[in-house]
Amino acid sequence: MSTATFPDSARLSHCIDALILHTGELARLGQTPATSSNFSMRLDADHAVITVSGRDKGRLVSEDFMVVDLDGRAVGSDHRPSAETGLHTQLYRRFPDLGCVLHTHSHNQTVASRLFARRGYLRLAGYELLKALAGNDTHDTAVELPVLPNSQDIPALAARVEQLLDAGPHWGYLIEGHGLYAWGRDMTEARRHLDAFEFLLGCELHLQRFT
Repeated sequence: MSTATFPDSARLSHCIDALILHTGELARLGQTPATSSNFSMRLDADHAVITVSGRDKGRLVSEDFMVVDLDGRAVGSDHRPSAETGLHTQLYRRFPDLGCVLHTHSHNQTVASRLFARRGYLRLAGYELLKALAGNDTHDTAVELPVLPNSQDIPALAARVEQLLDAGPHWGYLIEGHGLYAWGRDMTEARRHLDAFEFLLGCELHLQRFT
C-alpha cells in the first residue's frame, strides 16, 4: 500500500507488520475462519490502519491493509474497508489512548454469544485470569462481558456500543452469532484481553456441561 499520504512511514510499516504477525497467529488458532474477522491499529491521532474487506486473515500481506480516518472513510486507497470499520473507529474516537482493536470469530466466542444472548451479558467471576484485564488487580471481582444483538446496521450497533461504554469500564463485547471485539492501549494489551476472554469463555462453556 502507498505511504505517500503519511510522513511517518515507519509507524505505518510497524502497524502493518504487527497486524500481519498477530492475525496469522490467530488464524492458526482457528479464530478467523473463512474471511471473517477484522483488525486495526491506531496510526496517529486522526487515522487507523485496518484490514481490507474480504481478505483471508491467515495470509495477509501489506496490500491487504488500508488507512481510514476516524469517521471510517478510506484515505489514499480505492479498497473497501471492512463493513464493521465504524465499530473500530468509534473506539479510537472515544478513547484517545486506545491503540488496537481486534475482532475474531472463534468457536468459543460464537457459541457463547448464542448461549448468553437472551441475558445480554456473561458474568465472569472469581477467575485468576480476570487480572489480565487492565486495571483489575484481584481475582475477587466480577466482570460482565456484554452480548449485543447482531445487526447489519452498523451505526445502530455502534449506538448500542456507546451505551454500554457509558455504563462502565469494558474490555470487550460479544455480538450474537458473530464473535468478540477486544481492545487495548497497544497490540500487546489488546491481545492479552482477547486471549483472556477466549480462555474464560472456554471455561464457562465447559462448566455449562455440568449444570
